[in-house]
Amino acid sequence: MPDIDLSAMTRDGDGSPSLSGYLARPEGSGPWPGVVVAHEAFGVDEQMRLHADRLARAGYLTIVPDLYSEGGMLRCVRGVMGALNAGHGRAFTDLAAGRDWLRAQDDCTGRVGVIGFCLGGGFAIAAAPDFDVSAPNYGFLPEDVQAVAARSCPMVASYGAKDRQLAGAADRLRRALLEAGVPNDVKEYPHAGHSFLNEAPNGPKPLRVVLRAMGTGPHPESAADAWQRIETFFAEHIGPGPE
Repeated sequence: MPDIDLSAMTRDGDGSPSLSGYLARPEGSGPWPGVVVAHEAFGVDEQMRLHADRLARAGYLTIVPDLYSEGGMLRCVRGVMGALNAGHGRAFTDLAAGRDWLRAQDDCTGRVGVIGFCLGGGFAIAAAPDFDVSAPNYGFLPEDVQAVAARSCPMVASYGAKDRQLAGAADRLRRALLEAGVPNDVKEYPHAGHSFLNEAPNGPKPLRVVLRAMGTGPHPESAADAWQRIETFFAEHIGPGPE
């Protein structure tokens, strides 16, 4: 599947600032619901492309906007994290551009969900009011999680109990969604850690040893259950693609 230019969908609409994305298209002619993937801190790498391809096989026109389009990970990651902490900024605009691009396609039904992983999981929570369904995976919670939950779309969220940096996040998110009356499926997996949906370790090789020691990385059994829940929840709220 190709990389595409989303620059025309950015704020000023004249091709600047630049924005690229990875597109995964289901087989057949559609129309399909759409999904925007908010990538991990390591950018649009092989693992994020595999997630997009999986969603396409499930019947979703899927796009992964590159939140580091303006200069790569080292230059952009601080700004993207800053936007997440602030609850607004360029990264939110880029995700909205991906959503708007999908809705403008003849082979999209106009119903669009968002799914995020790690850093992107936080965006899938914070940007949930702007989508039809959301699936944050090991996503950081916004400080005003109650306020975000009050405006949220339906949400299916997955966390790992061995993910120490997000201890208690699943329970907090579940309570906020329940208090707001938002349809939700929030689950914490007892044997999984951070990034457990990935099929292989990712990130710079020297860092992988540290991440593995922290319990970060694939847990296939938990991932299989999480993907089943995500696909079931998405089918319920935005519909599956054609058989």
